[in-house]
Amino acid sequence: MTREFYKSTGVSLISGSLLMICTMILHPSGGSIERLIAISDSIITAHSIAIFSIPFVLFGFYGLTKKLSDVYSISTLAFAFIAFGLVAAMLAAMINGLAIPFFVGKYADQPELHESVVRPIVLFGFSLNTPLDYIFIVAFCLAVSVYSVQLIRMKRLPVWIGYYGIIIILLVTVGILSGFAFAGLLGFRTFVFSLAGWILMAGYCLIKDTSTNE
Repeated sequence: MTREFYKSTGVSLISGSLLMICTMILHPSGGSIERLIAISDSIITAHSIAIFSIPFVLFGFYGLTKKLSDVYSISTLAFAFIAFGLVAAMLAAMINGLAIPFFVGKYADQPELHESVVRPIVLFGFSLNTPLDYIFIVAFCLAVSVYSVQLIRMKRLPVWIGYYGIIIILLVTVGILSGFAFAGLLGFRTFVFSLAGWILMAGYCLIKDTSTNE
């Protein structure tokens, strides 16, 4: 692959990570049906940015995959995990960030139906969102684990990125085993900020790297 290809995918990784950070900064905390109605515009904006970030992240990881490719193509497995996790993230963003606000907005002027009609649907949406969040988290943890091992083993980019990735995975694993709720807003923000930091650094190193795989 050419130097320009890796530079463009590095820019894409950085762009995607910054959009992920913006999503978490703008993402409001939930609450009652009335609060969900009041903050629906903020919810839609935050999740729209999240969905918009997905192509940038995917293209960026395609470049990292090519950079770390070897005869075994192990990095392609990591890319498959990335794609799988991003599909889960997109579905979660569509359900909780677009469909639910649109649905509750239809009943904004009918408070008598909030408990009997709206709340069960909202709770069902949240119930779908939780497993999707964990699919995203586990898929990205597996992908970062593979990329990190490849980074350390192949030394085509600074190896400290690989060690940093392993530290993130270990901390997330400890958190899951100790019962930390990564599907909650605080837990998900913690994970996304950590992940975005790793992606940001990987993208920067792709841009600055002067070598190719050819």
